[in-house]
Amino acid sequence: MAKEYTYRGKTIEELKALDVREFAKFLNAKERRAVLRQFRDIEDFIARCKKKIERRKPIKTHLRTIVIMPQMVGWKIGVHKGNGFEMVEITGDMLGHRLGEFSLTRGKIKHGSAGVGATKGTRAKAKK
Repeated sequence: MAKEYTYRGKTIEELKALDVREFAKFLNAKERRAVLRQFRDIEDFIARCKKKIERRKPIKTHLRTIVIMPQMVGWKIGVHKGNGFEMVEITGDMLGHRLGEFSLTRGKIKHGSAGVGATKGTRAKAKK
């Protein structure tokens, strides 16, 4: 028997029934203020996404600052990362975080070998 996921004592189904502003009461201070200031933007974003889901179109957005709401759980959203979109699967653990946290804009640095003159063995070659 799998344990049902809860967020601050509420199940996902109970949270999905709440309004955006009612869900804000369960968030930390920074995210709560962000949601209460831009709740219309969040509601509009959710409405646009629901229309795209009905038409079976992929959801893509540049809005990296949108706080993840319970209505978004289970969606796949393409979050812009500067040079393209990274598909992010929304889970219950992501509630209260922002979309941009899951789409990194900077790639991992891959260091190659040392250049000519960077080591003692190649210093003599560099002087010639």
